Amino acid sequence: MRLPDPALPGADLPSRHDRAAPPEARVAAGGERARLVHLRWLSVAAMAFVALLIFPWLAPQHPREPLLVVALMLAGINLALLGGPSHWLGGSSGSLAQLMLDLVAWGAFLYFAGGVTNPAISLLLPLVAVGAAILNAYQAWALALAAMLTYSLLWRFHLPVRLPDANMAMHWHLAGMWLSFALSALTVVWFVVRLNAALSLRDRALAASDAARARDAYVVGLGKLAAGAAHRLGTPLATLRILSDELARRPEIDGEVRDDLELMRQQIDNCRDILNSLTHEAGQQRAEAGGPVMVASWLNDVLNRWQVLRPGAECLLDCAQPVGTRSIVADASLADALLNLLDNAANANARAGKGSAPVALDASVRERRLVLEVMDNGAGIAAAPGEPLCQTPFSGETSGMGVGLLLARSAVEQHGGELALGQRPGGGTIARIDIPIQDSRS
Repeated sequence: MRLPDPALPGADLPSRHDRAAPPEARVAAGGERARLVHLRWLSVAAMAFVALLIFPWLAPQHPREPLLVVALMLAGINLALLGGPSHWLGGSSGSLAQLMLDLVAWGAFLYFAGGVTNPAISLLLPLVAVGAAILNAYQAWALALAAMLTYSLLWRFHLPVRLPDANMAMHWHLAGMWLSFALSALTVVWFVVRLNAALSLRDRALAASDAARARDAYVVGLGKLAAGAAHRLGTPLATLRILSDELARRPEIDGEVRDDLELMRQQIDNCRDILNSLTHEAGQQRAEAGGPVMVASWLNDVLNRWQVLRPGAECLLDCAQPVGTRSIVADASLADALLNLLDNAANANARAGKGSAPVALDASVRERRLVLEVMDNGAGIAAAPGEPLCQTPFSGETSGMGVGLLLARSAVEQHGGELALGQRPGGGTIARIDIPIQDSRS
């Protein structure tokens, strides 16, 4: 049986192409440099606004050439920083250098624009606020002292601005103070909001990374326990095999019981083979464990193994025609992941009283990726809404999923894929494995 197309109801599981990849830790020097470059363009725009509009209107006799030169020089420096090598701008030292450059540019601009008498002097404050947000304590204090020194020098040294209408000087000064305050407030809020968004993204990425490391550590711990268990379980399995052989040799055993004993002996042999393969398979690289394999033959091998382990269960494979010609890189862990999902589906059917219902396995190629969907007719996912699935082992007998699901996710991710769970239309669960194919055809 096949699931509906992803565009139809019932195929709304999140896939690798439908959801954003988990974000990485991106709040690095590059993002910070970009924000400082944007802030510098705002400074260039403010300088150009003052030089080209404010001064021709309020003080037409005041020289504007020095103001335009400062604005053009700052714009040129910004372009050079965008196109040239920027490794020296990384970290807090690079940010301090850029903010000091902005401070010097504003100091030169205000020197030719009236110094402290120009309301634009308030635009030094956003630079200090940004520095306090992104620099360490010593650098932030150094920037603040430099801004105070610049302010003090502009108090004594500047080119005065003479307004034609001296009676309106105070009015325009207050209006300029209001405009400078509004621009400063908007600049600080804009920068800090973007910085907080980047920090939030970084925190989520770090949390995801910590969760992945914890999951990997748990899997490594399970591997150590499995190695010890493989050694300790050899003796009881050998004892069970001897007992089953002794029972099978008794002449009074009827045919039905003898068939059950034969099945028991086969399962004991399967357990012994699995334990013997643990040491052989542990630590193997994917290429050493088989490398590229044809999807069709790999699926048949996995289903044959599962059928031996679960002789009373049935799996219906719906394999699209193009899948048979594709190949994937698969080792034993990927096969075990699919076996775990098939076991979970069969157990879910049994718990729901539908033990005779077959497990459905759908294989298809979507956007050059192999998508395997294991579907059952059980009660559905027991996890609470919004709870991350496959991150930690499920607890409790009712769920029917323990560390197997965690190990399955780890194996799938090691092969460059993803494992997702979702509700099946009409009841039950869909477990979707999404891994890359190896050929170039789509």
